[in-house]
Amino acid sequence: MHKHPRIAIIGAGPGGLTLARILHLGGIEATVFEREADALARPQGGTLDLHEGSGLLAVERAGLDAEFRAIARYDDQGTRLIDKAGRVLFDDPNPGAGNRPEVDRTALRAMLLGALPSGTVRWGRALRELRAEADGRWTPVFSDGEGQHDGGPFDLVVGADGTWSRVRPLLSAYQPQYSGLTFIEFGIDDIDARHPALARLVGRGKLDVLGDGRQIIAQRNGHSHVRGYAIFRVPADWAAQRFDLASPTAVRDQLVAEFADHADAVTDLLRASNGHFVARPIHALPVGHRWTHRRGLTLLGDAAHVMSPFGGEGVNAAMLDAAELGRHLLEDAGWDRAVATYEAQMFERVIDAASGSAEAAAVQLSHDAQAITLAHYRSHVAELA
Repeated sequence: MHKHPRIAIIGAGPGGLTLARILHLGGIEATVFEREADALARPQGGTLDLHEGSGLLAVERAGLDAEFRAIARYDDQGTRLIDKAGRVLFDDPNPGAGNRPEVDRTALRAMLLGALPSGTVRWGRALRELRAEADGRWTPVFSDGEGQHDGGPFDLVVGADGTWSRVRPLLSAYQPQYSGLTFIEFGIDDIDARHPALARLVGRGKLDVLGDGRQIIAQRNGHSHVRGYAIFRVPADWAAQRFDLASPTAVRDQLVAEFADHADAVTDLLRASNGHFVARPIHALPVGHRWTHRRGLTLLGDAAHVMSPFGGEGVNAAMLDAAELGRHLLEDAGWDRAVATYEAQMFERVIDAASGSAEAAAVQLSHDAQAITLAHYRSHVAELA
Protein backbone atom coordinates (compact mmCIF):
# COMPACT_ATOMS: atom_id res chain seq x y z
CA MET A 1 0.00 0.00 0.00
CA HIS A 2 1.24 3.50 -0.86
CA LYS A 3 2.51 5.23 2.29
CA HIS A 4 1.68 8.92 2.44
CA PRO A 5 4.35 11.28 3.76
CA ARG A 6 3.74 13.46 6.80
CA ILE A 7 3.52 16.97 5.36
CA ALA A 8 3.91 20.40 6.95
CA ILE A 9 3.00 23.51 4.97
CA ILE A 10 4.53 26.76 6.20
CA GLY A 11 2.18 29.63 5.38
CA ALA A 12 -1.62 29.92 5.13
CA GLY A 13 -1.79 32.04 2.01
CA PRO A 14 -3.68 31.03 -1.15
CA GLY A 15 -0.91 28.64 -2.27
CA GLY A 16 -0.48 26.83 1.03
CA LEU A 17 -4.21 26.50 1.66
CA THR A 18 -4.89 25.32 -1.90
CA LEU A 19 -2.29 22.58 -1.48
CA ALA A 20 -3.78 21.52 1.86
CA ARG A 21 -7.27 21.35 0.32
CA ILE A 22 -6.19 19.30 -2.70
CA LEU A 23 -4.24 16.89 -0.50
CA HIS A 24 -7.25 16.59 1.82
CA LEU A 25 -9.47 15.62 -1.12
CA GLY A 26 -6.93 12.92 -1.98
CA GLY A 27 -6.78 11.52 1.55
CA ILE A 28 -3.59 13.20 2.80
CA GLU A 29 -4.04 15.44 5.83
CA ALA A 30 -1.30 18.08 5.90
CA THR A 31 -0.65 20.50 8.76
CA VAL A 32 -0.48 24.21 7.94
CA PHE A 33 1.55 26.49 10.20
CA GLU A 34 0.81 30.22 10.02
CA ARG A 35 2.54 33.04 11.88
CA GLU A 36 -0.61 35.19 12.12
CA ALA A 37 -2.66 34.80 15.29
CA ASP A 38 -5.90 34.09 13.41
CA ALA A 39 -7.54 34.45 10.02
CA LEU A 40 -8.45 38.11 10.61
CA ALA A 41 -5.26 39.21 12.36
CA ARG A 42 -4.43 41.65 9.55
CA PRO A 43 -5.91 42.83 6.23
CA GLN A 44 -5.08 40.34 3.50
CA GLY A 45 -4.58 42.91 0.77
CA GLY A 46 -6.60 43.91 -2.24
CA THR A 47 -8.35 42.21 -5.10
CA LEU A 48 -6.98 39.36 -7.21
CA ASP A 49 -7.89 38.24 -10.70
CA LEU A 50 -7.72 34.50 -11.21
CA HIS A 51 -6.72 33.22 -14.64
CA GLU A 52 -7.81 30.27 -16.73
CA GLY A 53 -5.26 27.49 -16.72
CA SER A 54 -3.75 28.52 -13.38
CA GLY A 55 -5.76 30.08 -10.52
CA LEU A 56 -9.13 28.96 -11.87
CA LEU A 57 -7.73 25.50 -12.67
CA ALA A 58 -6.54 25.20 -9.07
CA VAL A 59 -10.01 26.17 -7.81
CA GLU A 60 -11.48 23.45 -10.02
CA ARG A 61 -9.04 20.81 -8.75
CA ALA A 62 -9.84 21.88 -5.19
CA GLY A 63 -13.52 21.14 -5.90
CA LEU A 64 -14.57 24.69 -5.06
CA ASP A 65 -16.07 26.00 -8.31
CA ALA A 66 -19.47 26.77 -6.79
CA GLU A 67 -17.97 28.36 -3.69
CA PHE A 68 -15.71 30.52 -5.85
CA ARG A 69 -18.54 31.73 -8.07
CA ALA A 70 -20.36 32.87 -4.94
CA ILE A 71 -17.51 35.24 -3.98
CA ALA A 72 -16.07 36.19 -7.39
CA ARG A 73 -16.82 39.56 -8.94
CA TYR A 74 -17.27 38.96 -12.65
CA ASP A 75 -18.54 42.53 -13.16
CA ASP A 76 -15.31 44.16 -11.94
CA GLN A 77 -13.02 43.31 -14.86
CA GLY A 78 -12.97 46.69 -16.57
CA THR A 79 -9.78 48.63 -17.38
CA ARG A 80 -9.33 52.37 -17.87
CA LEU A 81 -6.15 54.32 -18.65
CA ILE A 82 -6.00 58.10 -18.27
CA ASP A 83 -3.20 60.66 -18.42
CA LYS A 84 -2.28 63.17 -15.72
CA ALA A 85 -4.79 65.67 -17.13
CA GLY A 86 -7.59 63.16 -16.72
CA ARG A 87 -7.98 62.48 -20.44
CA VAL A 88 -9.19 58.96 -21.16
CA LEU A 89 -6.71 57.08 -23.36
CA PHE A 90 -8.29 53.63 -23.08
CA ASP A 91 -11.56 52.40 -21.67
CA ASP A 92 -12.78 48.82 -21.70
CA PRO A 93 -15.63 48.55 -19.17
CA ASN A 94 -16.67 45.12 -20.51
CA PRO A 95 -18.16 44.01 -17.16
CA GLY A 96 -18.74 40.30 -16.84
CA ALA A 97 -17.37 39.44 -20.27
CA GLY A 98 -13.76 38.74 -19.34
CA ASN A 99 -12.13 35.50 -18.27
CA ARG A 100 -10.30 36.84 -15.21
CA PRO A 101 -12.87 37.25 -12.42
CA GLU A 102 -11.86 39.37 -9.45
CA VAL A 103 -11.96 38.15 -5.86
CA ASP A 104 -10.94 39.82 -2.62
CA ARG A 105 -7.97 38.17 -0.91
CA THR A 106 -9.86 37.92 2.39
CA ALA A 107 -12.81 36.19 0.73
CA LEU A 108 -10.53 33.75 -1.12
CA ARG A 109 -8.72 32.85 2.07
CA ALA A 110 -12.00 32.37 3.95
CA MET A 111 -13.26 30.07 1.19
CA LEU A 112 -10.14 27.90 1.36
CA LEU A 113 -10.13 27.81 5.17
CA GLY A 114 -13.76 26.79 5.18
CA ALA A 115 -12.94 23.83 2.93
CA LEU A 116 -10.39 22.36 5.37
CA PRO A 117 -11.00 20.20 8.44
CA SER A 118 -10.93 22.00 11.77
CA GLY A 119 -7.43 22.12 13.20
CA THR A 120 -5.63 21.89 9.87
CA VAL A 121 -4.19 25.39 10.36
CA ARG A 122 -2.19 26.06 13.50
CA TRP A 123 -2.14 29.79 14.09
CA GLY A 124 0.48 31.88 15.85
CA ARG A 125 3.37 29.74 14.59
CA ALA A 126 6.18 31.96 13.32
CA LEU A 127 8.88 29.67 11.95
CA ARG A 128 12.28 30.22 13.54
CA GLU A 129 14.16 27.32 11.97
CA LEU A 130 13.84 23.84 10.53
CA ARG A 131 15.79 21.25 12.46
CA ALA A 132 17.23 18.37 10.43
CA GLU A 133 16.69 15.01 12.11
CA ALA A 134 19.05 12.03 11.81
CA ASP A 135 16.48 10.05 9.84
CA GLY A 136 16.20 12.75 7.13
CA ARG A 137 12.98 14.30 8.40
CA TRP A 138 12.51 17.91 9.49
CA THR A 139 11.12 19.45 12.67
CA PRO A 140 9.77 23.01 12.53
CA VAL A 141 10.85 25.13 15.50
CA PHE A 142 8.78 28.22 16.09
CA SER A 143 9.59 31.52 17.73
CA ASP A 144 7.49 30.58 20.76
CA GLY A 145 9.70 27.53 21.32
CA GLU A 146 6.85 25.06 20.85
CA GLY A 147 7.81 23.76 17.42
CA GLN A 148 9.52 20.61 18.62
CA HIS A 149 6.25 19.59 20.30
CA ASP A 150 3.91 20.66 17.49
CA GLY A 151 3.45 17.53 15.41
CA GLY A 152 6.98 17.14 14.05
CA PRO A 153 9.04 15.70 12.63
CA PHE A 154 7.72 15.75 9.06
CA ASP A 155 8.77 13.87 5.96
CA LEU A 156 8.11 16.91 3.76
CA VAL A 157 8.06 20.61 4.59
CA VAL A 158 6.61 22.91 1.93
CA GLY A 159 7.66 26.55 2.16
CA ALA A 160 4.61 28.56 1.14
CA ASP A 161 5.74 31.44 3.31
CA GLY A 162 6.12 34.22 0.81
CA THR A 163 8.78 36.67 -0.33
CA TRP A 164 10.96 36.42 2.78
CA SER A 165 10.58 32.67 3.21
CA ARG A 166 12.36 31.07 6.17
CA VAL A 167 12.41 27.75 4.30
CA ARG A 168 14.09 29.01 1.11
CA PRO A 169 17.62 29.49 2.59
CA LEU A 170 17.83 25.72 3.08
CA LEU A 171 17.44 25.30 -0.68
CA SER A 172 18.74 28.48 -2.29
CA ALA A 173 21.17 31.27 -1.46
CA TYR A 174 19.24 33.78 -3.55
CA GLN A 175 17.38 36.64 -1.87
CA PRO A 176 14.75 38.83 -3.52
CA GLN A 177 16.20 42.03 -4.95
CA TYR A 178 14.61 45.48 -4.91
CA SER A 179 13.05 46.25 -8.28
CA GLY A 180 13.47 50.03 -8.06
CA LEU A 181 9.73 50.52 -7.60
CA THR A 182 7.96 51.50 -4.39
CA PHE A 183 4.19 51.47 -3.94
CA ILE A 184 2.44 53.67 -1.39
CA GLU A 185 -0.81 51.84 -0.73
CA PHE A 186 -3.99 53.67 0.24
CA GLY A 187 -7.70 52.90 0.44
CA ILE A 188 -11.01 54.65 -0.19
CA ASP A 189 -14.00 53.41 1.80
CA ASP A 190 -17.61 53.36 0.62
CA ILE A 191 -16.65 55.08 -2.61
CA ASP A 192 -20.03 54.75 -4.34
CA ALA A 193 -21.95 56.59 -1.63
CA ARG A 194 -19.29 58.97 -0.33
CA HIS A 195 -17.37 59.79 -3.52
CA PRO A 196 -19.65 59.14 -6.53
CA ALA A 197 -17.48 61.16 -8.95
CA LEU A 198 -14.43 59.07 -8.03
CA ALA A 199 -16.51 55.90 -8.29
CA ARG A 200 -17.36 56.83 -11.87
CA LEU A 201 -13.71 57.63 -12.58
CA VAL A 202 -12.50 54.26 -11.31
CA GLY A 203 -15.33 52.39 -13.03
CA ARG A 204 -15.94 48.66 -12.68
CA GLY A 205 -12.41 47.40 -12.34
CA LYS A 206 -9.02 49.10 -12.52
CA LEU A 207 -8.04 52.70 -13.20
CA ASP A 208 -4.47 53.39 -14.35
CA VAL A 209 -3.08 56.94 -14.29
CA LEU A 210 0.27 57.35 -16.05
CA GLY A 211 2.35 60.41 -16.79
CA ASP A 212 5.77 61.97 -16.26
CA GLY A 213 7.38 59.12 -14.36
CA ARG A 214 4.66 58.62 -11.79
CA GLN A 215 1.67 56.33 -11.62
CA ILE A 216 -1.51 55.77 -9.66
CA ILE A 217 -3.46 52.52 -9.83
CA ALA A 218 -6.90 52.29 -8.24
CA GLN A 219 -8.71 48.95 -8.13
CA ARG A 220 -12.28 48.30 -7.14
CA ASN A 221 -12.62 45.73 -4.34
CA GLY A 222 -15.74 44.27 -2.82
CA HIS A 223 -18.09 46.19 -0.53
CA SER A 224 -17.62 49.49 -2.38
CA HIS A 225 -13.96 49.72 -1.36
CA VAL A 226 -11.15 50.89 -3.64
CA ARG A 227 -7.51 50.06 -2.98
CA GLY A 228 -4.98 52.36 -4.58
CA TYR A 229 -1.25 52.55 -5.13
CA ALA A 230 0.91 55.59 -5.82
CA ILE A 231 3.99 54.23 -7.62
CA PHE A 232 7.47 55.72 -7.80
CA ARG A 233 10.86 54.65 -9.20
CA VAL A 234 13.07 55.54 -6.26
CA PRO A 235 15.81 54.14 -3.96
CA ALA A 236 14.70 51.43 -1.55
CA ASP A 237 14.74 53.73 1.50
CA TRP A 238 13.04 56.66 -0.25
CA ALA A 239 9.58 56.21 1.28
CA ALA A 240 10.88 56.04 4.84
CA GLN A 241 12.79 59.28 4.32
CA ARG A 242 10.12 61.04 2.28
CA PHE A 243 6.96 60.31 4.24
CA ASP A 244 6.03 60.49 7.89
CA LEU A 245 4.05 57.24 7.82
CA ALA A 246 3.02 57.75 11.45
CA SER A 247 0.99 60.80 10.36
CA PRO A 248 -1.75 59.92 7.84
CA THR A 249 -2.58 63.58 7.27
CA ALA A 250 1.04 64.37 6.46
CA VAL A 251 1.31 61.41 4.08
CA ARG A 252 -1.87 62.44 2.29
CA ASP A 253 -0.62 66.00 1.85
CA GLN A 254 2.81 64.80 0.72
CA LEU A 255 1.30 62.45 -1.86
CA VAL A 256 -0.92 65.20 -3.24
CA ALA A 257 2.20 67.37 -3.54
CA GLU A 258 4.03 64.60 -5.45
CA PHE A 259 1.22 64.67 -8.02
CA ALA A 260 0.67 68.44 -7.93
CA ASP A 261 0.78 68.74 -11.74
CA HIS A 262 -2.04 66.20 -12.11
CA ALA A 263 -5.69 67.15 -12.53
CA ASP A 264 -7.77 67.56 -9.38
CA ALA A 265 -9.92 64.64 -10.56
CA VAL A 266 -6.81 62.47 -10.17
CA THR A 267 -5.44 63.87 -6.91
CA ASP A 268 -8.91 63.66 -5.39
CA LEU A 269 -8.24 59.91 -5.20
CA LEU A 270 -5.49 60.69 -2.71
CA ARG A 271 -7.55 63.28 -0.82
CA ALA A 272 -10.36 60.73 -0.37
CA SER A 273 -8.07 58.09 1.13
CA ASN A 274 -9.05 56.66 4.49
CA GLY A 275 -5.77 57.47 6.22
CA HIS A 276 -4.24 54.00 6.13
CA PHE A 277 -0.98 54.19 4.16
CA VAL A 278 1.60 51.44 3.70
CA ALA A 279 4.93 51.65 1.87
CA ARG A 280 5.59 48.54 -0.21
CA PRO A 281 9.02 48.30 -1.89
CA ILE A 282 8.65 45.74 -4.69
CA HIS A 283 11.12 42.83 -4.70
CA ALA A 284 11.64 39.89 -7.05
CA LEU A 285 13.75 36.77 -7.37
CA PRO A 286 15.79 36.31 -10.57
CA VAL A 287 13.93 34.99 -13.59
CA GLY A 288 14.77 31.30 -13.80
CA HIS A 289 15.41 30.92 -10.05
CA ARG A 290 15.88 27.26 -9.18
CA TRP A 291 17.63 25.01 -6.68
CA THR A 292 19.06 21.52 -6.38
CA HIS A 293 16.44 19.08 -5.12
CA ARG A 294 16.80 18.29 -1.43
CA ARG A 295 14.79 15.50 0.13
CA GLY A 296 12.06 16.66 2.46
CA LEU A 297 11.96 20.32 1.40
CA THR A 298 10.34 22.31 -1.38
CA LEU A 299 8.82 25.72 -2.12
CA LEU A 300 5.79 27.14 -3.88
CA GLY A 301 4.47 30.56 -4.77
CA ASP A 302 6.39 33.69 -3.80
CA ALA A 303 8.82 31.63 -1.72
CA ALA A 304 9.92 29.98 -4.98
CA HIS A 305 9.54 32.75 -7.56
CA VAL A 306 8.33 36.08 -6.20
CA MET A 307 7.83 38.52 -9.06
CA SER A 308 6.54 42.06 -9.51
CA PRO A 309 2.74 42.41 -9.35
CA PHE A 310 2.41 43.65 -12.94
CA GLY A 311 0.32 41.10 -14.83
CA GLY A 312 -1.28 39.62 -11.74
CA GLU A 313 0.58 36.32 -12.14
CA GLY A 314 1.80 35.85 -8.56
CA VAL A 315 -1.26 34.32 -6.91
CA ASN A 316 -2.10 32.37 -10.06
CA ALA A 317 1.38 30.86 -10.21
CA ALA A 318 1.18 30.01 -6.49
CA MET A 319 -2.17 28.26 -6.82
CA LEU A 320 -1.03 26.36 -9.89
CA ASP A 321 2.12 25.31 -8.00
CA ALA A 322 -0.15 23.95 -5.28
CA ALA A 323 -2.36 22.14 -7.76
CA GLU A 324 0.60 20.53 -9.51
CA LEU A 325 2.48 19.59 -6.34
CA GLY A 326 -0.71 18.11 -4.94
CA ARG A 327 -1.34 16.17 -8.14
CA HIS A 328 2.14 14.65 -8.17
CA LEU A 329 2.01 13.74 -4.48
CA LEU A 330 -1.32 11.98 -5.00
CA GLU A 331 -0.51 10.26 -8.29
CA ASP A 332 3.20 9.38 -8.22
CA ALA A 333 4.35 6.21 -6.50
CA GLY A 334 7.21 7.79 -4.55
CA TRP A 335 6.62 11.09 -2.79
CA ASP A 336 10.23 12.32 -3.00
CA ARG A 337 10.29 11.64 -6.73
CA ALA A 338 6.93 13.42 -6.99
CA VAL A 339 8.44 16.53 -5.40
CA ALA A 340 11.46 16.44 -7.70
CA THR A 341 9.18 16.13 -10.74
CA TYR A 342 7.04 19.03 -9.54
CA GLU A 343 10.12 21.22 -9.07
CA ALA A 344 11.58 20.47 -12.49
CA GLN A 345 8.29 21.30 -14.19
CA MET A 346 7.65 24.38 -12.05
CA PHE A 347 11.08 25.87 -12.82
CA GLU A 348 10.24 25.87 -16.52
CA ARG A 349 6.57 26.74 -16.17
CA VAL A 350 7.06 30.05 -14.35
CA ILE A 351 9.74 31.47 -16.65
CA ASP A 352 7.27 33.15 -19.01
CA ALA A 353 5.27 34.75 -16.19
CA ALA A 354 8.38 35.87 -14.32
CA SER A 355 9.94 37.26 -17.52
CA GLY A 356 6.79 39.20 -18.35
CA SER A 357 6.56 40.62 -14.85
CA ALA A 358 10.25 41.60 -14.86
CA GLU A 359 9.93 43.29 -18.26
CA ALA A 360 6.84 45.18 -17.12
CA ALA A 361 8.61 46.37 -13.97
CA ALA A 362 11.63 47.46 -16.01
CA VAL A 363 9.63 49.74 -18.30
CA GLN A 364 7.21 50.94 -15.64
CA LEU A 365 7.46 54.73 -15.22
CA SER A 366 9.89 55.00 -18.13
CA HIS A 367 9.51 57.87 -20.63
CA ASP A 368 7.38 55.68 -22.92
CA ALA A 369 5.51 53.72 -20.22
CA GLN A 370 2.19 55.30 -21.19
CA ALA A 371 2.52 54.20 -24.83
CA ILE A 372 3.65 50.70 -23.83
CA THR A 373 0.74 50.32 -21.39
CA LEU A 374 -1.77 51.56 -23.96
CA ALA A 375 -0.44 49.10 -26.55
CA HIS A 376 -0.64 46.27 -24.01
CA TYR A 377 -4.26 47.02 -23.14
CA ARG A 378 -5.25 47.25 -26.82
CA SER A 379 -3.54 43.94 -27.64
CA HIS A 380 -5.29 42.20 -24.75
CA VAL A 381 -8.69 43.37 -26.01
CA ALA A 382 -7.79 42.19 -29.51
CA GLU A 383 -6.90 38.74 -28.16
CA LEU A 384 -10.32 38.43 -26.51
CA ALA A 385 -12.21 39.67 -29.57
